[in-house]
Amino acid sequence: MTRSILGRLILTLAVLAWALFNIIPYKDKPFNLFVKDRVSANTQAFGEIYMIAEDRVAAGKEPSLYVALINLGHEEKIDFSTYFPDVNLADIKNLDKRNEVLLQYLLKESQGKIKLGLDLKGGMAFTLKIDDAALANKNKYERKLQLEKAIDIMQKRVNGLGVADPIIRAKGSDQLEIQLPGLSTAENPDVLANLQKPAKLTFHRVHRTKYPTGAAGEEAPTGYLTMVKEDTDQKTGEIREERVFVRRVPDMGGNMVKSAHATMNQYGGYEISLSMTSEGADHFASLTKRIADENNQAPYGSMSESNPAKYGRLAIVLDGKLYSAPRVTESIPGGHARISGQFSQRDALELANVLNNPLEFELTLTEMSEIGPSLADDARNSSINAALLGAALVILFMIVYYNGAGFVSVIAVLLNVIVVLGVLASLDATLTLPGVAALVLTVGMAVDANILIYERIREELRAGKSTKAALSAGFEKAFSTIVDANITTLLTACILIWLGTGPIKGFGVTLAIGIGTTLFCALVVSRALLELFVNTNIIKKLLPFSFLKPVHMDYLKYRVKAYSLSILIAIVGVIAVAVNHSHIFGIDFIGGDELTIRFEEKLGIQEIDEVAKNNGLGEVIPLYQSLLGDNKEVLKLQTEHGKGPAVLAALEKAYPNAQLEMIGETSIGGSVSDSIKTDALLAVAVALIGILLYVAFRFEWGFGIGAVVSTIHDIVLTIGIYVLLGGQFSASMVAAILMIVGYSINDTIVVFDRIREELDLHPEMKLWDIINLSINRTLSRTILTSLTTFMAALALFIFGAGVIKDFALVFIIGIITGTYSSIFIASPIFYWWHKGDRKHVAQREITPKYHWEETTTSVGSDKK
Repeated sequence: MTRSILGRLILTLAVLAWALFNIIPYKDKPFNLFVKDRVSANTQAFGEIYMIAEDRVAAGKEPSLYVALINLGHEEKIDFSTYFPDVNLADIKNLDKRNEVLLQYLLKESQGKIKLGLDLKGGMAFTLKIDDAALANKNKYERKLQLEKAIDIMQKRVNGLGVADPIIRAKGSDQLEIQLPGLSTAENPDVLANLQKPAKLTFHRVHRTKYPTGAAGEEAPTGYLTMVKEDTDQKTGEIREERVFVRRVPDMGGNMVKSAHATMNQYGGYEISLSMTSEGADHFASLTKRIADENNQAPYGSMSESNPAKYGRLAIVLDGKLYSAPRVTESIPGGHARISGQFSQRDALELANVLNNPLEFELTLTEMSEIGPSLADDARNSSINAALLGAALVILFMIVYYNGAGFVSVIAVLLNVIVVLGVLASLDATLTLPGVAALVLTVGMAVDANILIYERIREELRAGKSTKAALSAGFEKAFSTIVDANITTLLTACILIWLGTGPIKGFGVTLAIGIGTTLFCALVVSRALLELFVNTNIIKKLLPFSFLKPVHMDYLKYRVKAYSLSILIAIVGVIAVAVNHSHIFGIDFIGGDELTIRFEEKLGIQEIDEVAKNNGLGEVIPLYQSLLGDNKEVLKLQTEHGKGPAVLAALEKAYPNAQLEMIGETSIGGSVSDSIKTDALLAVAVALIGILLYVAFRFEWGFGIGAVVSTIHDIVLTIGIYVLLGGQFSASMVAAILMIVGYSINDTIVVFDRIREELDLHPEMKLWDIINLSINRTLSRTILTSLTTFMAALALFIFGAGVIKDFALVFIIGIITGTYSSIFIASPIFYWWHKGDRKHVAQREITPKYHWEETTTSVGSDKK
């Protein structure tokens, strides 16, 4: 075994071990079982406390064991850290805080490393109502703007909580619904409080000479309020109080604060850095100058330096609570200030998050519930089985067609998936359906990379090279193609992360991770294993047979027919979109009605879907929710506008024993907000520009134009065909379209990279012949990649359920259009751009790579 092979194997094992460490345990363990098993000291005493907490939950006094332990620890002054001495909490002196941090740590430890989103696991939901006073005397349009502002603020706050892929939508004219994946309302009681804070920030001058004593019946001076600031001593855990009189009328509002950031100061503590708006900067400078000028006026100037009254103070008040009252020694121009105090890192981050999203009106809770997964258990299980079947078909094909080399590729692809999940788990990311879409695309790219390498090795073997020499040459020649194809897809992923929100950003993150792991597994893992098996004679004959023989076809002569066909399909698709515009967008985009239904017999989500489909009632999204404090589930049916009663009637007729009873109905807005739609379009547009620039720089402008045109072609045709087949777009379909972008560009770059290579190798050949030669030599790779990806997608389409089925259909259409465009659209566009003259290619390269003279002519061709 050579040193290079050994090094690659060691690196592979190290990466695998790291990924498994991050993934395991992949499944949640019930908190009540976990915490009981986790106790490492005084187990008998803790068992008694545990039983008391369980009795509280059983009696309905507490919503969960977690909350019961928190409350029990506070009431009985129990220090839970004594039962878990292996968890180092010595630096937290306050008992309640220490218990909270410990139980949060144990809760997180009980959870699986791979977090699932709302569509796969469920989560928690709130319905919040805007304070009536905030909507008083406002017309319908102004109310809508107020609600949209609240939704925008909630999106920013949820992002600050680190929750991935939430659903935030309007509900009626004065409410909004928030659904957070993977969280429990009982075990995350502080989430709601963080979301509904009005965050009304004000600045008040502090009375310079008088301070409250705290005596009973003490009154504040006229025009002042008494406020108390609480600090926890980090050493003793004791709570200290400071009382001040602050002006009743604020001197400055929080609307003048531009941004806030939690930063570490020179003493290792945390503080909040404030940046003011242009108006706020002037106002703040004037206010602090006024206080500073008063410092030198009688009678305060005669006071000693130690007397705090020598300096005026400015109180910083959030929601009526005093956070800090720093001294003002001089005017503060420039619009920058700090809120200082004994903040923990968590407190500083939470405060900065709230200050960045000021909500000047109150939100009241009208409903809190646990929600089940939007992708039902039966649909999820059938879809998982379909995915496993598709993967099995791909594995079987790779092993049968490539023998030992196919077995190596299967190992590399499986390792690829494990490493992607390991990275996601290490980032504490939430896996949702768009993330699964990116994972599917990652598997497709991983298989594609291995097929590309093997087909290059096969070419070298046909040229008469030995097995070892062919293996080495195959990897070297496939290297640039794999890197170019993946970098263009990575560029797309990075732009989706940069400009996207919600499902778009989630897709981009997973795809970016998958690209990195694909490059590693294809170029390091596959090569190490292949070289090891070849050098040790485990694989004696590499790639023994092929049912795809080399072809010699003139593709360019069909370019006009191909253009005509594409234009015809595109026109028909655009007409179909225009005609069915009111029906092609689902509830995620345009909203609808939501019915709340009681039942005696629970219906399966697939059963509900079938009733809606059989009766032509359009899209129906069923969700089961358990209202907090009520053990009985209710069924939430989200339907298209005006179709709620018809859906309920159809269900009552189909399942009379369910005894369905509607107890509420309201309108809901789309979960895909206008900002998400705009961000998606902007992200795709910028991605296409990025692809154009990268390909132009890496290759030249003609290749870039061809890549962009073929990608747009695939998007337009996929959408058009999907609509013609009666498809309807949901939030998950956005991820499916983005997946087509990644697949299309990957396929096109492979062909273009071969054209560039053949231009270098054959300076005597004409551009027409170079393009045909390149397509012919990459055809086996194109067919095999499309075949393996198609098998996986087809299994999902036939055996999957719900949105998975629609998702698979979009991908199947994208595979067909992507394969077609890489042969009949992208390359002919490149040929047309250069007017059929290869001299035109050389002249427009940023860095010419060869000098040639055309000396021969191809038989039967009069092209340049």
